[in-house]
Amino acid sequence: MGKDKVRCAWCMKDALYMDYHDKEWGTALHDDQKLFEFLVLESFQAGLSWYTVLKKRDNFRKAFANFDAKRVAKFDQKKFDSLMQDAGIIRNRLKIEAAINNARCFMEIQKEFGSFDKYVWGFVDGAPVINKRKTMQDIPAKTSVSDAMSKDMGKRGFKFRGSTICYAFMQAVGMVDDHVEGCWKKTPKKG
Repeated sequence: MGKDKVRCAWCMKDALYMDYHDKEWGTALHDDQKLFEFLVLESFQAGLSWYTVLKKRDNFRKAFANFDAKRVAKFDQKKFDSLMQDAGIIRNRLKIEAAINNARCFMEIQKEFGSFDKYVWGFVDGAPVINKRKTMQDIPAKTSVSDAMSKDMGKRGFKFRGSTICYAFMQAVGMVDDHVEGCWKKTPKKG
């Protein structure tokens, strides 16, 4: 895994975090199903640690039909009740309801824009925002762009989509590069 590599400080806790950092976090993602996965996972993370979500990620994939938005949008009361009993995921009534609701909203965006990817990347004009962060303390919890995304998603009916959640989503899917200076994954800023 390259323990000698310089990485962002937050991921140095263990191998699961390092693997996520090295293979996913901040890497531009354009696959709608994966984008839906991160949208759901980030909403479940609210108020908890990302590590908790990562440890349960495989269970979430099983519970939420491998993040197939069409299937999740059809979850009924029986499925909801089974999710509330599933110890492998985070059993929060409002977050589970939000995931099902958001699957429906996600599909509406796909109809309107052709893909969720086109919609969400439109907030950054289709290209990652490469930030210059010296330390983790320099990284904000939200920005004016995540504020705009949160507001627009709210108008479209999304739940658990506050600006902080939106910014974490943007970081996860590579819409913003918040790797700190010196991290091996940092994209060099052009110009």
